[in-house]
Amino acid sequence: MTAAPSEMATVATETSAMHTETARYEVVVYGATSAGVCAAVAAAGEGAQVLLIGPERHVGGMTSGGLGYTDVGDERALGGPARRLRHAVAEHYGVAEGHFAGPEPHVAEAIFVRWLEEAGVEVRLGERAGVAAAQGSGGGIRSLGFESGLRVSAGVFIDASYEGDLLPLAGVEYSVGRESTALHGERFAGRQELVPGRHTMPAWISPFASDPSGESEGPLLAQIKPEPMVPVGAGDGGVMSYGYRVCLTTAPDRIAFERPADYDDGYWELGRRLLAQYGDDEIAYTAGRMLGLEPNLPGGKSDGNSLGPLSLSVLDGSAWRYPDADAAERERIRLHHLSHTAGFLYFLATDAAVPRRIRETMQRFGLPRDEFADTGHLPHQLYVREGRRMQGAYVLTEHDLIEGRHPRDSVALGSYHLDIREVQRAWRWVYEHPRPIGMVFTEGYLSVQVPLYGVPYRSLTPRAEQCDNLLVPVCLSASHVAFSSVRMEPQYQMLGHAAGIAAAQAVAASVPVQAVSMERLHERLDATGQVFAL
Repeated sequence: MTAAPSEMATVATETSAMHTETARYEVVVYGATSAGVCAAVAAAGEGAQVLLIGPERHVGGMTSGGLGYTDVGDERALGGPARRLRHAVAEHYGVAEGHFAGPEPHVAEAIFVRWLEEAGVEVRLGERAGVAAAQGSGGGIRSLGFESGLRVSAGVFIDASYEGDLLPLAGVEYSVGRESTALHGERFAGRQELVPGRHTMPAWISPFASDPSGESEGPLLAQIKPEPMVPVGAGDGGVMSYGYRVCLTTAPDRIAFERPADYDDGYWELGRRLLAQYGDDEIAYTAGRMLGLEPNLPGGKSDGNSLGPLSLSVLDGSAWRYPDADAAERERIRLHHLSHTAGFLYFLATDAAVPRRIRETMQRFGLPRDEFADTGHLPHQLYVREGRRMQGAYVLTEHDLIEGRHPRDSVALGSYHLDIREVQRAWRWVYEHPRPIGMVFTEGYLSVQVPLYGVPYRSLTPRAEQCDNLLVPVCLSASHVAFSSVRMEPQYQMLGHAAGIAAAQAVAASVPVQAVSMERLHERLDATGQVFAL
């Protein structure tokens, strides 16, 4: 039933738009994320003929796309490819495992490319699945078409994309964004209370462009979501904010932050008001508190993250549209986030309203010349923290995580805290004397520790009546709250690994993915170093 893998991986660019090609594989992995790489390598390691295909131009997703600082959680959960990657990074730099927070982006990509080549995986990049191109009968995907005209068929498909793009094509039920507290009885679901914290806006910042006092309602400043907030605990479909995780350096050959061609001074008025509110508070507002500028990567590089109320994350609600948007709208949203990223770096380094101490810090940094050369030295991967989420055979919820449940069909362990990033920057009237004052609010951030928990195989499978040959290790079946913990790259890598092995076993046994033998799957996961029980 299985075919021997080819000796070397082949990497192909996008096919001519008018060219039609049909190819047959045993396992097709859509999405060249780190989960996709690990799924493809695992399936090939089981003897399956595998195609890794996706719209990206690079393999590795966020692991090679700017997220150098790897969120691990409890290290006892690390196994399979996540542990293998950790070892490969240490070996590359000649240091002990865990010495660095993560690899440089180009090093991560090189490791993934080597894995694919060694496994004999065929790779085709620049290929986007076409609208309604999945054709099935009897609850399965039989072939998948692409915008280029390419068509592929397979025994099992794996959706390893951040967006979950095969779910609607396969007719599999999914959700987007926050549910209400009532749906699963989750305490932390829905719109959050407006409470103080590192990620929230301080009081007294007016949302109105023409009135800094906040007394007279008018057009809103940029970067504020105009729609009103729903009540606390209600579902609103909001997703965690997106952004770019930038790689910065202090190296002498760094590329200085330049004024972007589309830079808009008015877009950063919110930042000026925020800085004026902080005044001389050197603890509350520093470049490090906003970007995380510690040299936590090899070569003195830093992985810039979103740490404050104004950051690399875009909170105007544009990300809410992204999961179900078409390719053109997604590209507009991506470019908006990219513009925000380049503009934010330039604003912090040059704007007169930014305290000198912050400007001087930022001017010591720049973009590294040896990273992301084909995308202007900014990352090639938008940080899609949350796309679609399958509603599959088992919906993982807050209760599973907080109670540390370990289902018998667990295929990997999770441990990272519930980590819901900011969902929106909104405004509301605050009833002060003698009249209400409009104020800006940042809403949605939440961090709650959880113990080690198991991720069940059933959360990777659709309901059998909807599709019997699809596995989903990234946009898996989980609530918004539970997904906020599972969404870390090491978990994606381990879940992709499990999906790859399960896919190969389903093809070899000619059974639906829901009928894969858990005994055999656990046997192979254990043999390949996966940790799924303690």
